[in-house]
Amino acid sequence: MCLAVPVKVIELLDGQMAVGEQLGVQVEFSTALLEDVKIGDHVLAHAGVAIETINEADAAETLAIWNELNAP
Repeated sequence: MCLAVPVKVIELLDGQMAVGEQLGVQVEFSTALLEDVKIGDHVLAHAGVAIETINEADAAETLAIWNELNAP
């Protein structure tokens, strides 16, 4: 099973790379598969690659479910 997690883009780097925040952790990932990624966008990232742009509401809902599943 594959899992893509919402990431908020916080910095664009050279070479189709970006830095984002994912569950409170900064991660670096490729944006090569997407067009027009901007700071503030939410993307689904899997294995270091952004695979889809999503809206903020969908990102928040997915993260809420993730946090619920990981609650003690």
